[in-house]
Amino acid sequence: DGKIYDAYVIYPRSHTNEANFVEYFVYEIMPDILENKCGYKLCIYGRDIYPGEDTASAIEKRMQKSRRLIILLTHQLTNCKEPAYDQHIALYNALIQNDTKVILLEMETIGTYENLQESLRFIIKQQGTIKWKEQHTVHPQSSNSKFWKQVRYHMPPTLKSS
Repeated sequence: DGKIYDAYVIYPRSHTNEANFVEYFVYEIMPDILENKCGYKLCIYGRDIYPGEDTASAIEKRMQKSRRLIILLTHQLTNCKEPAYDQHIALYNALIQNDTKVILLEMETIGTYENLQESLRFIIKQQGTIKWKEQHTVHPQSSNSKFWKQVRYHMPPTLKSS
């Protein structure tokens, strides 16, 4: 299908304690479970977009080459007045072009979704979110946990060579 990545990961980037866990989750836990244990290929901003690349076009190209979009929902994301560029592009691709499935990971209890962008609320209403229940665990959890099974259910099938 011409796609290089199984999923492009969108997460809030900041320098708060909450973000430290989110970045640990994005850079350590997700690759360990989804790439190393399940055989997926993720595209993560800050890891797979190179210094000197035009960020905007790099983000768009990587998303176009991804089968899924994974958006991490956090309080930081809900309180953000101006969503990140990659989130804008992702939601445009998912809703307008309707060519990419979105997987929403609720990293902390958001409560009501009224502070989220309307497009995100629409996707939540359509398909719901996958909730991260382990409160800031230090140990990466088992790939067989309910959370990762739900994530894998929404991911494209892996092409395992036998």
